[in-house]
Amino acid sequence: MEDVLNLYAQPYDPKRPVVCFDEARKELHGQARQPLPPAPGRPAREDYEYSREGTANLFLFVEPLAGRRHVAVTDHRAGADFAQQMKHLCDVQYPEADVIRVVLDNLNTHGPGSLFAAFEPEEAWRLVRRLEFHYTPKHASWLNMAELELSVLARQCLDRRIGSVATLVAEVAAWEQHRNTAQVKINWCFRAADAHVKLKHLYPQLQREQHGISVSDH
Repeated sequence: MEDVLNLYAQPYDPKRPVVCFDEARKELHGQARQPLPPAPGRPAREDYEYSREGTANLFLFVEPLAGRRHVAVTDHRAGADFAQQMKHLCDVQYPEADVIRVVLDNLNTHGPGSLFAAFEPEEAWRLVRRLEFHYTPKHASWLNMAELELSVLARQCLDRRIGSVATLVAEVAAWEQHRNTAQVKINWCFRAADAHVKLKHLYPQLQREQHGISVSDH
């Protein structure tokens, strides 16, 4: 936890950007009947029934201090898909960066092994040398700022029926462009010092010190 919090506290460095990564699923629902458009004094209406059109996966990157994000829509979320996203991060999003510090959760595909499974060893090593993974603790994915950005995406863009991958790609791209043009940043306020107080059960030594108990007393 403190590794991630200390990372967030560091100043902006374009050569060593801090990028948060996460993923989510989106169910695709089509219209069972043609919706009725809005009219004066009457909102648009749609039938409660819908058709199931499968699912899509959303990979999201966000650089909190730069107000920059990217969302990729894919059919799957396997290790090969993760590897392709890391390659895109290195070669397209941050080609000039020396090291990209990536905050992500502990999903079994989120690691160097996925890159070696997807690419030739030389290519995998090239990418791995430019990536520095920082994992959130288990059951503490809230420490990943990408979750905040996914929540915004869900509320502003995905809170309605989307019936096809093509429509989803277009809607997500428009949302991404709007957010990036506005350079919307994330002001992370939870620091390691706050964790010492609010999560003091994780720090037995601090609890002993607060109660005036030393190790030699036991």
